Amino acid sequence: MIHQERVKLLNKEDPKAGRYVLYWMQASQRTEYNHALEYSILRANEAKKPVVVCFGLTEKFPEANLRHYAFMLEGLKEVKSALERRGIKMIVRRESPERTVLRLAGEASLVVTDRGYLRIQRYWRGLASSRLHCPLIQVESDVVVPVEEASPKEEYSAATFRPKIKRKLGNYLIPLGRNRPKIDASSLHLDSLEIDDWSRILDGLKLDRSVSRVEVFHGGNREARRHLRRFIAKKLRHFAELRNDPTADNLSNMSPYLHFGQISPLYIALQVMKAESPGLEAYMDELLVRRELSMNFAFYNSDYDSFDALPEWARKTLREHRRDKRKHVYSLAQLESARTHDPYWNAAQDELRMAGKMHGYMRMYWGKKILEWSKTPEEAFHVAVHLNNKYELDGRDPNGFAGVAWCFGKHDRPWGERPIFGKVRYMAASGLERKFNVRSYVQKIDKLKERFG
Repeated sequence: MIHQERVKLLNKEDPKAGRYVLYWMQASQRTEYNHALEYSILRANEAKKPVVVCFGLTEKFPEANLRHYAFMLEGLKEVKSALERRGIKMIVRRESPERTVLRLAGEASLVVTDRGYLRIQRYWRGLASSRLHCPLIQVESDVVVPVEEASPKEEYSAATFRPKIKRKLGNYLIPLGRNRPKIDASSLHLDSLEIDDWSRILDGLKLDRSVSRVEVFHGGNREARRHLRRFIAKKLRHFAELRNDPTADNLSNMSPYLHFGQISPLYIALQVMKAESPGLEAYMDELLVRRELSMNFAFYNSDYDSFDALPEWARKTLREHRRDKRKHVYSLAQLESARTHDPYWNAAQDELRMAGKMHGYMRMYWGKKILEWSKTPEEAFHVAVHLNNKYELDGRDPNGFAGVAWCFGKHDRPWGERPIFGKVRYMAASGLERKFNVRSYVQKIDKLKERFG
């Protein structure tokens, strides 16, 4: 079922005769549980036309590097094969996404696109909508509850957002049917990159190559589903009690796949619900409340990647303590290379650099310590965003921006006042030692360094 609330007309053009219906794939890089794709097929079948999917492979996505592109291209190869099996042609071109869609839309009766919440994604869609001479229809598929339906404004915290989204869930936790195109598109002749050999394409792209590909995680829906099956079978039961223990490896590892749209949050939710596990409530809160709160943040707050995104109380208290004496102050180079006095923080940074994904609890500690060890809170915010975006596979994402901002007081409340942090929540190494065997975590990362370092 595709709810009307997911569908939004971005311009006022009338449908054209056209040779095909064009789906501009960008955020939802998958064929399964993709509302935008299924909507495209339905509209094409009504018009008795084939479906063409296009993807603009830009080399200029802000802060993206070799690590991110390798993971993405691995998934796109799988997407192309899956589309071909359904009689859908996929066109990949090495240019800015809005240019790709504008070139191909000349022969389209209408264009469908998925939804992105970041500044650049909204810019691309806005530019295309103003220049297309056929309808541009946006279909939201990377949240369970459409962002404006979940809340009409930026939410203060998970506590204010939770009851609002929970009231809507029953209407949206519904399986998405799979449609088959009536007209096969395989005979259409349209120029495209051959992404079957994605490593060769990767070699030819002008990218930041300072961050290497990772071997711990591989891209694509197949890999995402493998991780999800393992999580449900072996980890979900104990998720509530072990999710904050980085030595237990009890997370779903869905965040990189969700970031690239390689798996649907709706599909994840429905699969997890089938398990009827003791860990269900805790995991669903992470997937549906915390993650979709981050979409709310990025959509309603245009400063989502800057210090100005923080609530007024947090900015005020941090600035009041900006001149407090710091026992340790580290440069970006020292932090990036994990050269601090704190072995726990260094291990977290090393995990980030090598695996492309840091454990969520250590990620909170990591961000708090950057605040503690930087000359100013503004500099700390900038450094945390930069390192998160550079090394995390799920960096440059509403969830990542919200996670960094949380370390500085976003979606939180004032706590007892203390030096440097003011009323922003503090985290200490002693807290890690009380919660789990943090030295075992350091040893775990040391082994990772021996293998990949």
